Amino acid sequence: MGLFKFIKEAGAKIFGGSAAAATPEKLQQEVQGHGFDATKLGIQVEGDKVKLSGQATNQEEAEKIILSLGNTYGVAEVDTSELQVQQPSAVSTMYTVQKGDTLWEIAEKHYGKGKGAKYTEIVKANSPPVKDPDMIQPGWVLRIPPLA
Repeated sequence: MGLFKFIKEAGAKIFGGSAAAATPEKLQQEVQGHGFDATKLGIQVEGDKVKLSGQATNQEEAEKIILSLGNTYGVAEVDTSELQVQQPSAVSTMYTVQKGDTLWEIAEKHYGKGKGAKYTEIVKANSPPVKDPDMIQPGWVLRIPPLA
């Protein structure tokens, strides 16, 4: 899949992490906390870079695992070059929230003018960290799934 970049200081706002860098054990707990089976994954940490290997059931699961790792305090990159997806499908766009962004504007930017109401698709694809559509934070990386 590739290399995904994150803002390593933004994770504390999302998950309430401490100032310490993420450990493989904490990251594995984070993945499991989102309801994914982390036993099929290998997670290695080198400084602020996470190397993810193993298997994900489908593309959506792989992307959510990447976000659960990358949106954790202390993680700047997630390398998925050794992650296999059993049921590949269309890849989502990853978008880093900027100051002043709204989900409506993000939806219009990615889905087209007049399609701001599709922000609900973005919310569904990003729960967590998005619990309240009116409370997104700069630095969060969101999945923008392709429209069906």
